[in-house]
Amino acid sequence: MSTWTIEAVCTGTARPFNGAETSAIMKRPREGVVQVLEDGLAPDEQADRRVHGGPEMALHLYPLDHHAFWRETLGDHPLLAEPGAFGSNLAVAGIGEAMVRIGDRFRCGSALIEISQPRQPCWKIEHRFGATGMVAAIVHTGRCGWYFRVIEPGEVSAGDRLERVAAGDPEWTVAQVFSLLFGKGADKNALRALAALPALAPKLRAKAAEKAG
Repeated sequence: MSTWTIEAVCTGTARPFNGAETSAIMKRPREGVVQVLEDGLAPDEQADRRVHGGPEMALHLYPLDHHAFWRETLGDHPLLAEPGAFGSNLAVAGIGEAMVRIGDRFRCGSALIEISQPRQPCWKIEHRFGATGMVAAIVHTGRCGWYFRVIEPGEVSAGDRLERVAAGDPEWTVAQVFSLLFGKGADKNALRALAALPALAPKLRAKAAEKAG
């Protein structure tokens, strides 16, 4: 399959999250047309720009199909009814980490975007849901989601197509990259090969090189 429907386009603003900590993980669906710029949707915010946002993490997609897994794990948590519950900008069903590759390019509305890296889970997911063990479950199951960089700015709205128009490296699905970088017992030769993958975000190429020793 190479074409999916964007069920919702979600953005958020930085707001109090954990004491003095702020976060924009709480994404809400937008109505109408939303601009897709080099740094992401306009408007959309990231509270901590050191680890979120920027050209290599311009758009986030967390597959809607994963919500069923989390219902089995957490019960009927009210946040799972929200398409942007995990900080996702694009709500899309029928797509997953094993189906897409680093460097895959997609037409997203009128914008052109490219998969740059898997998403590394952090404590904010557990704090948002009020549930421990979620980060470990993401690492164990590979239900991580991924980020896009923007190749050509444009516009997108709910109901538009997400169409794969160019394939990335067939050796490197998002699932494979996530497992290699964040799992245990990674093969050092594979890590060295990953560190040389041009389409992978520079920070993760450096992480692969460091992990390879």
